[in-house]
Amino acid sequence: MNILQVVPELNAGGVERTTIEIAHALTTAGYVPHVASMGGRLEDELRDVGGILHRLRVGSKNPMSLRRNTKALINIIKTRKIDIVHARSRAPAWPAKAAAKATNTPFITTYHGIYNARSGLKRRYNAVMAKGDIVIANSNFTKDHIIREHKINAGKIVVIARGVDMDIFDPALVTDADITQIKQDWGVGNSSTIVLPGRLTRWKGQLVAVDALKQLHSQGINTALVLLGDAQGRDDYVAEIKSQAYKLGLSDKIILAGHSRSVPTALAAADVVISASTDPEAFGRVMAEAQAMQRLVVASDHGGARETVIEGKGGRLVTPGDPQALADGIADILGLSKSEYTNRALAARKRIGLHYSAQTLKAATLAVYAQVLHDKGGN
Repeated sequence: MNILQVVPELNAGGVERTTIEIAHALTTAGYVPHVASMGGRLEDELRDVGGILHRLRVGSKNPMSLRRNTKALINIIKTRKIDIVHARSRAPAWPAKAAAKATNTPFITTYHGIYNARSGLKRRYNAVMAKGDIVIANSNFTKDHIIREHKINAGKIVVIARGVDMDIFDPALVTDADITQIKQDWGVGNSSTIVLPGRLTRWKGQLVAVDALKQLHSQGINTALVLLGDAQGRDDYVAEIKSQAYKLGLSDKIILAGHSRSVPTALAAADVVISASTDPEAFGRVMAEAQAMQRLVVASDHGGARETVIEGKGGRLVTPGDPQALADGIADILGLSKSEYTNRALAARKRIGLHYSAQTLKAATLAVYAQVLHDKGGN
């Protein structure tokens, strides 16, 4: 079985990480994983798990590139004897769908996000992600959105939650020295630390978190906030975060740490991990990863977080976009006794392992591939 996954790039992110995980699963099962992408920092990991990269600018939204990318993908499908084309993002899904149709190759999509549609044109652009022979949704929340937005039959949708590699996100692998070092790198010393993982973009709620930190300091809770993620060129937004931190007198308490090469260590160094997203997350992988690392979380009460975070157990769910509610949730976690925190954190890791492991993701995805080939009459 030769599977071609199509994704814009291979940099840090849930979509990219899942691409690598499925490539690994295919190799382990004796199949050949192919990825059409511009590549990125995860290229080495793809190669290490036996994946073959076909470097294409498939993420381009320029209509002029559609024909060029379609022809390139048709060539890959034919020369590499591709059995299934699996698109994971909107821009590359258009040429991928055209190439699959031209070669009579099964076409699968994974609906990774809740795509905004403020116009008919944008809705049509988004709709390609609901055009797969099978559409994989990364949460029940996403499935409901697909049905509501695209009016497709629920039987065409398979829910496969993003997976956490429990062998990598394992607190036993992070030493006290590792935590001390990363906190020194951040410049937070031994103070309690809040970590917000995610690329720096407004809807991820970094400014809400900054305002929440001010509320905590006003209550006498002296803690630091680490914003863990790339700005990806959003220099104006970075400047706005820094300006707000300065205005609130928190410049020395807010750390823009950039991309981390050791996310498990970064999560383990947190006392609380937060997701302050103002728009619903389709899944919210970092909340699952944090709990796998036995860290309690505070997340906006909407979207996929309602599935991964159990209120009062793995963490707190709070009103989206409300700095005071976020601060109150964080204060509740920080106020737990050490034994209560530990007991909840152990239970949270167990639950994530049972329901949201990478192994479950891999097995379920390979089962979809097998079913698609069976339905086509393959082997």
